[in-house]
Amino acid sequence: MAPATPCVGIGWRQPHYEALLAERPALDFIEVHAENFFADGGIALAVLAAGREAYPVSLHGVGLGLGSAAGLDGWHLDRLARLVERVQPGWVSDHACFARVGGRGAGQHAADLLPLAFNDESLALLARHVDAVQQRLGRPMLVENISAYVGWDGDTLAEPEFFNELTRRSGCGLLLDVNNLVVNARNDGHEPEAAAREAMRWVDAIRPGSVGEIHLAGHAERDDGLVIDDHGSLVRDEVWRVYAHAIQRFGPTPTLVEWDTHLPELGVLLGEAAHARALQR
Repeated sequence: MAPATPCVGIGWRQPHYEALLAERPALDFIEVHAENFFADGGIALAVLAAGREAYPVSLHGVGLGLGSAAGLDGWHLDRLARLVERVQPGWVSDHACFARVGGRGAGQHAADLLPLAFNDESLALLARHVDAVQQRLGRPMLVENISAYVGWDGDTLAEPEFFNELTRRSGCGLLLDVNNLVVNARNDGHEPEAAAREAMRWVDAIRPGSVGEIHLAGHAERDDGLVIDDHGSLVRDEVWRVYAHAIQRFGPTPTLVEWDTHLPELGVLLGEAAHARALQR
């Protein structure tokens, strides 16, 4: 269930560790990349503990590869489970993607979020892996829709239908990244306004009650027209419009502003978070 009042956070990255702890701005939560804190000790975990004392924490993973036919990495899942036990986060999330392939030893990891085919076979595999993670963690997780630059022939399910069925089967929630929706629509050939309308139709196809968190971020457009989800700039106007539409449909929903490249001063992120909070109100 989404909270009845605005709930907004920012991605907490290393350049902002000190400033956030010193300034303690008014945020509802902070989100970190889980894999950065898999070590057994050290300064990273000490900093995370300090952040956890100041704010609720959300753990966002980028390495599980939930849709990988090679299966889940037991070491990775064990480390995540230990971190969840230590931090007791408000949310745990990862992506609807594949990343691992089989091979000698533990196989290979692509270090990227590679797209799944939207068909019954991929859906069944993803649902099994999500269920296995949830059983291991002892809690439901959120699964994020990704930005994809290639696709698969022969998709048989529309992407929103795929996620609706995933959340029904596994009991997980959807981490709705509205920037990814716009990026994908842009790379399908739509100009910004048309891309926003396509993204809104995607949002309208998602069943209410399944969205547990929303991500906002900036994107970049290359000279050749390819749009990249780089998390390196202000949220675009068309993404804000899709976000406002999502809030109207789903109600106030925990919302994160992501910024991972070309990081600005902390105040810039706080300004974006304030805008999200105003739209939730």
